[in-house]
Parts: sequence; C-alpha cells; structure tokens
Amino acid sequence: CFEGPETFKKAYRHVVDRVRAKGATNILWVWHANNSSSPDEPWNQMIQYYPGSHYADWIAVSAYGVQFTFQDYWITVDGAIKRYYKTLCQVDETKPIMLAEWGIGEFPNKGSKAKWISEFFARVPKDFPKIRAAVFWHERWQNSDQSISNLRANSSSEALEAYRRGIDSPFWLARPLFRGISGLK
Repeated sequence: CFEGPETFKKAYRHVVDRVRAKGATNILWVWHANNSSSPDEPWNQMIQYYPGSHYADWIAVSAYGVQFTFQDYWITVDGAIKRYYKTLCQVDETKPIMLAEWGIGEFPNKGSKAKWISEFFARVPKDFPKIRAAVFWHERWQNSDQSISNLRANSSSEALEAYRRGIDSPFWLARPLFRGISGLK
C-alpha cells in the first residue's frame, strides 16, 4: 500500500542505518529525486521525500533535453535544470548537488544537440555553482514507435566535439574530490 513520502523516507533511512550499523564508513549517500512530480501536488513535491541531512551526502536530480521524437518542443538547458536546481538548493543548502543523469537526444529537426551540450558546459559553473558532479547518460534505444532515441555523447561528430570541449574545462575533473564531504579525505 502506498503511503506517500513518509514511507519512502522511512525505507531510505532504514537502508542507510543498516549499512552504517554493519560498520561501512566508505560510502557517500546520494539522494536522487525525480525532477518533476506526478501527480503534481504539494504532498508529492521532491522536498517532501528528502530523508534529512544525516542521510544524504549529496542531493541529485536528472536533467534532460529532448529525449523522444514525439516531443514536439525543444527543452532548453534552463528548462532542464533551472527550476529543479532552485528546488534542490532549498531542500538542503549545505549539500553539493549532482546531476545524477543528464543528456539530450540527437534530433536535428528539433534543435542542435552540440549547441545544447556546449551551453550546458558553459552555464553550469557560473549559473548553477552548487552542481559539483554530473553523470552523462550515454544511451541509445529504440522506442515503441520504432524511432531511435540516441543520447550518446558520440551520436554525431558535432555532439562529440562539444562534449570533449566541455569536459576539457578545469571545472570538470576526471575524479571527484571528496574533501569536506562527510569527513572523507
């Protein structure tokens, strides 16, 4: 029986407590919320599911541009991140933010994936400074209508070049620095 956010928080805390009770000290906990709510009701907003700062070292959300051919609108970088970033900053202002998944499909008739990726890499450090980690969703799949959703970084030479230029920035490191997060050194 679904009981709402309290059931989720209780289960999340139970898992963390059990792992800690077994003595595990080398784990960082990432609380990853869905970026939108369905149903879009106050009781179902992401903040209602936050288990508390003792149970999360990072807070995370997914951020996607267009993923499917049936989407007849372009999702900007702002549309994918801005509203959800502001909400996560309010959830817990002490925690770093992770984009646990981010990406965009290759749909040239809708917009430029390469420009979207370039904008993402240019904007995150200055407009979304609490984002300290991002995991690119490098995936390709066939949809039920037989269309292809190609979110791979190398879906085109232009997208791959934009991705390579973006990760070349000193802001993006090959390995995370954990200093100052939950006492890890």
